[in-house]
Amino acid sequence: MSKHQKQLEKYADLALKKGVNLQRGQGLIINAPIEAAELVRTISAKAYGRGAKNVHLEWNDEVLSFMKMKNAPMEVLENFPKWKAEGLEEMVKDGYALLSIYGPNPDLFKGIDSERIAKANKASGEALTKYRDYIMNDKTTWSIIAYPQEAWAQKVFPDDSPEKAQDKLWEQIFHITRIDQEDPIQAWEEHNEKLRQAREYLNQKQYKKLHYKGPGTELSIELVQNHIWHGGSTTSEKGTEFNPNIPTEEVFTMPHKTGVQGKVTSTKPLNYGGNLIENFTLTFENGKVVDYQAESGEETLKHLLESDDGAKRLGEVALVPNESPISKSGHIFYNTLYDENASCHLALGKAYPTNIRGGSSFNKEQMDSHGVNDSLIHEDFMMGSKELDIDGETKEGEFEAIFRKGSWAIEFE
Repeated sequence: MSKHQKQLEKYADLALKKGVNLQRGQGLIINAPIEAAELVRTISAKAYGRGAKNVHLEWNDEVLSFMKMKNAPMEVLENFPKWKAEGLEEMVKDGYALLSIYGPNPDLFKGIDSERIAKANKASGEALTKYRDYIMNDKTTWSIIAYPQEAWAQKVFPDDSPEKAQDKLWEQIFHITRIDQEDPIQAWEEHNEKLRQAREYLNQKQYKKLHYKGPGTELSIELVQNHIWHGGSTTSEKGTEFNPNIPTEEVFTMPHKTGVQGKVTSTKPLNYGGNLIENFTLTFENGKVVDYQAESGEETLKHLLESDDGAKRLGEVALVPNESPISKSGHIFYNTLYDENASCHLALGKAYPTNIRGGSSFNKEQMDSHGVNDSLIHEDFMMGSKELDIDGETKEGEFEAIFRKGSWAIEFE
């Protein structure tokens, strides 16, 4: 039995009750690394205990993934298996919930030609378009939680032995996800309520634009008309409340795809496709990236931006106060799920249709006319800091403080 067994039991309960909120008679897809087998078995046992009709596992092994990315012919990387895409699509159409257990090695594909990674990512993006549409439109419940794989743990705690690094990262995960509290479920209900207050305030305001000022950042972002701020828990098409991300500290909405002007500088590394992009700057004109630089990983950034036309535009704007538990930890996690919840961030690529009124039923022409960005990718990058100020511009052209020095300038209960 694992020394973390008690916490793993609570973590599994949280993933099923507050994460995907699995219902009796519903199926569950779990994406997981093979290292997480013990956690997966714990979750699966509890899922069947809640009345799940089936638990389907999609295992991944980073060692084998590296071998394939290094050695497989390009024609294999450029062709995602049709049978696999259709199988996943069939399950989400049947109402399966999706739980992803995430904790990749940030340096997994270091040294691999970034073009090979880009081709493989594009192939999977195209093949899984319908499957991902179910997720991004909340047609079923879905959630992402973390698992401290050894390579990830050693990246965060490089001076420790593999075992000690993993233990330290578990401690961080249990603290940040509120598992170390007496009643994690109650703690999450209270946390969701705070995020609800923030998003309702912003939804009432309906700001026309957001203006950002910080080190290396001077950016204005127009928001789509009838935009919707989400954050914390949300509701599926069938009315089931769930938490897409555990942890989460953000409220987020939709930028207009042609309404971004100025320059933004990253504040944390971006792990994209097993390679790190660090200290990068993007310059936007009329919503599109027209120039970019990166201190490291610039070739990877280039391939990311060239994924398709929508990859050079923003699909999400998210607000996270600098005093979030992840930020307070003082660690860089080299993991988007964690680092994005330490810092205000933006996302290149596809917008969530649920962030605009009626968006889930829009066709491509309606999406385009409303300024909704579409892409095969959706990549969050961190640009918040304790020096960041954000103002909201009203429809009348007045400016109101939203963030000052990285924290809310608005009082919530």
